[in-house]
Amino acid sequence: MRILVAGSSGLIGTASVAWLRAHEHEVRRLVRRPPAAPDEWFWDPPTGRVDPAALDRVDAVVNLCGSRMDERRWSGAVKQELRDSRIVPTDVLATAAASAGVPTLVNAGAVGVYGNTGEDVVDERSPAGRGFVADLCRDWEAATAPARAAGVRTIVLRIGIVLSPHGGILRRLHPLFRLGLGSRLGDGRQYMSWVALEDVVAALGFVLGRGDIAGPVDVTGPAPVTNARFTEALAHSVHRPAPWTTPGFVVGAVVGEMAHALVLTGQRALPAVLESAGFEFRYPTIGAALAHALGT
Repeated sequence: MRILVAGSSGLIGTASVAWLRAHEHEVRRLVRRPPAAPDEWFWDPPTGRVDPAALDRVDAVVNLCGSRMDERRWSGAVKQELRDSRIVPTDVLATAAASAGVPTLVNAGAVGVYGNTGEDVVDERSPAGRGFVADLCRDWEAATAPARAAGVRTIVLRIGIVLSPHGGILRRLHPLFRLGLGSRLGDGRQYMSWVALEDVVAALGFVLGRGDIAGPVDVTGPAPVTNARFTEALAHSVHRPAPWTTPGFVVGAVVGEMAHALVLTGQRALPAVLESAGFEFRYPTIGAALAHALGT
């Protein structure tokens, strides 16, 4: 396949480009600066510009754009940036894919669309939740409407907490746990829908090759765990104790509104579409995923 990828420099994007090329697909990368390599093509989401040649004879567009949600405290400006970095590129690429007659659009999303689910199990058939993150994710998915209206097969990957030593949550937690400073957050009962980075990119390749899959697809490990269980598993992986608990009010004082949206609440999401389609996770348990990610 010839695949056009936006967001190719991020954690998932970098791994996805490598995986696609290893499986003999041709990858074109959209960049927001003057192209400096034969596989780069210019685009400018704020102005809606996409080099038309980038879409020539393309089989699929993959959009992985979106700034990290956990890097800074959420001011009004930061929250607007979080929305703009997702919704604007999605609308631009969905419109471009529709105009060019691209057969398939795969767009990133997040399990945050379900809101705080407590102990309830959710999957792709479940409704969206409430709150800033759920509203953002719902609007993010809705921005694919131009492609869907034009008959483009549109897939939204609702991605969970990605486990990789190269970025994401483990890049922050691993050093703390190695020092014996790991702790449960709040009461530890909030669920974490985690997924190994290798399974994310394999799932992307899987849905690209399955013409019968469309709509939302949960990209999470098949066995979500509570924060307490995650803490226990991570401590075991680095051979350190983690007997501590960080009270919720302390977490809130440190990171603000983000604490209640991303840290002290969570989702117990299952990958129903992937599993029913026969996708096999390489790392189906939190222990296996952490052992691989940390090389233990």
